[in-house]
Formats: sequence, C-alpha cells, structure tokens
Amino acid sequence: MIKAKEILDSNKKPTIKVELKTDWGSFAAAAPSGVSTGFYEAVEMRDEDGGVKKAIENIEKIIAPALEREKLDDQKKIDKILIDLDGTKNKARLGANAILAVSIAVCRAIAANKKITLYQYIAQLSEVGAPKVLPKPSFNMIEGGKHAQNGLAFQEFMVVPQKDLFKENLAIGIKIYQKLGEILKNKFGAVKLSAEGAYAPKIETSFGAIDLILQASQGENIRMAIDAAGAKAEDYSELVAKYPILSVEDPFGEEDFENFAQLKNKIGDSSLIFGDDLTVSNIERIKLAEEKQACNGLILKPNQIGTVTETIEAAKLAKSYGWKIMVANRAGETEDSFIADLAVGIGADFIKSGAPYPAERMAKYNRLLDIEKTL
Repeated sequence: MIKAKEILDSNKKPTIKVELKTDWGSFAAAAPSGVSTGFYEAVEMRDEDGGVKKAIENIEKIIAPALEREKLDDQKKIDKILIDLDGTKNKARLGANAILAVSIAVCRAIAANKKITLYQYIAQLSEVGAPKVLPKPSFNMIEGGKHAQNGLAFQEFMVVPQKDLFKENLAIGIKIYQKLGEILKNKFGAVKLSAEGAYAPKIETSFGAIDLILQASQGENIRMAIDAAGAKAEDYSELVAKYPILSVEDPFGEEDFENFAQLKNKIGDSSLIFGDDLTVSNIERIKLAEEKQACNGLILKPNQIGTVTETIEAAKLAKSYGWKIMVANRAGETEDSFIADLAVGIGADFIKSGAPYPAERMAKYNRLLDIEKTL
C-alpha cells in the first residue's frame, strides 16, 4: 500500500512524503525541491497555489493502483512502470517529485527485503562492487546567487577537506564553518544564512569570499569548489591560478557548450568542470556534453531525472567517460538521507549537502558517518 502526504521542506515549501507499507515493513521517502533549476530538468508537479495536492493525487490514484499487485524485487522493473505510467520525456504528467518519492521508497523496501543496506543494494544496481571508500564532502560556506540574494554572483563557495576519513573531513568542515561565522560577525555584524545554511554576507567579489574562507581554514589541507550557476562573474583562469580550486560547476549557461569546452581545455588538467544545469542528470545531455568535450564532472541530483534507475544510469555513463561524480542536495531539502546511500552505492567521488549545520543537511552527513563505521 502506498500513501502520500504533504510536508514542508527546508524552505517552508510544500513537498511530498510517501509511505510504502509491505509485508516486511514500512518505508518512507521525501522529495526535495530545487530553487536554481535547469531548463531540461524533469518537471516538478505543483498546484497553482504552489502546493502538491495534484502530485499526491497522482501517487494515490494512478501510481499506487498500478503497483498494488507488483512484486517489489526489481528496481528497474518498478521504475520502468513509473516511467511508462507517466509517458512523457520529462515526467510532466505525474510529476518527478511524485515519481521519485515512490522510486526511493521502493528502493528502500527492496534493500530491506534482500536483508542488505540501502547503499549495498544501490551498489548492486550500479555494478561497482562492494563500497570501500566514502565520497569527500564539499561543505557550503558562503552562498550567493538565487540561494542568497546578497549581490554575490556565484551561488556556492565550498570547502573540500582532503583527509582520508569522512569523520575527519566532517570535523574540519564544522571547524571552518564555525570560525568563518566568527570572522563574518566581526566584519559585518549579523550575517544571514542562505537556503542551504551557508553564510550570505554582502561581499562584492568571489575573490573576497574565497579570501575569507581561506582565512577561516587556518592552514587546514582543503581545496575549494565553486558553483557559478552560469554566472560568468570572474576570470576562471585567474581564480584557479590564485586559489586551490578543485572544481567549477556550471561556469556558463546551460546551452554554452563552446565556452565550457574552452574552459576545460584551459584548466581541465588542474580543476574539474562540473555540469549541473548543463547535464541535469540526463543521459542524453551527458552524451552531448561528452561529444562537445564540455566537462569532466557530473553533478548528480535524483530529482532532476525522477527515478533511482535513471539516476544510476546517469552515473554509470559519466563514469564510462572518466568523469568524476558529485552527488548533490537541493535548496529545498528534507531530512531524507537517501543521497548519502546513493553516493556510497555508486562510488561517487564527492557529495555536497550544504553547510555542516542545518538538520536537513546534517542528516546526510550523519548517515555517512554511520556508513563509515560499518565499512
């Protein structure tokens, strides 16, 4: 039996929570929601008033009856049913939020029935072998763009600690976050937090933001990750030459394959170029990006594509090209920790779940701590 209800995400916007009841237990899943979204993303079903009543109705009146007599033992089979029920290329009929919440709940149920962990089942689906190493976390420290509305063009300025253990990297991330808060308070007074729990001070340039973060890092071995969200506000070559930049995400607009490729040729040997709005976790867009030699990294977000199976297929394709993978949260999050198991199960290189502070962000980081103990 599948039931759905409306809950609020971290932005106080309605989203969907699904509960799937089986003979071996109950399994829940919640759908996140993006603020900065790509044109080619799967469609999030919203009512005229911003609610999710129609999406809930689609789950209970269309999806639930279709799955009622299905044996929950094969993720690909169930996801194909969901995709066929929708019948559109972008999940526009039923809504990617409705479909994804059901897909994740089913994934949890199948893993439990197999008596293995969620990440172990995802690893089986991904055909990557037994997980051994956790992804490196990319902690959001300062935010701008649509996530903060503070005048700073780039959307995210993140630190990526370089220790081997996730536990050590999380401790460093928290330490830098707290120190940065002290520095910003002394410099600006009260500083607001962004949608993902990062600081949102009134800083004019990316250089200024990075300088403050490096000051807070106090000599820790870190690298920086930038989500430009298509805002060409700085000279990327200059940033990479001056700072320890690990990666730049969406340095140009979602159709600008030419400039992506030119930048990859310039800095691709020293820094990763991640596609997010460019690729939207969609295999057709990923193929196009590889054909154009536009990037060497994939931002992976399940709600961009709508099912667990399609998310895994996107990761497998990117890996076949030699790309690095960063599993990512959304601005509107819940305390569902699915992306932590996903990152471990597919063997992702990195994960970003916002600042190491808000409950909905820490849910993912704490789940990774638990997984590390089992590994």
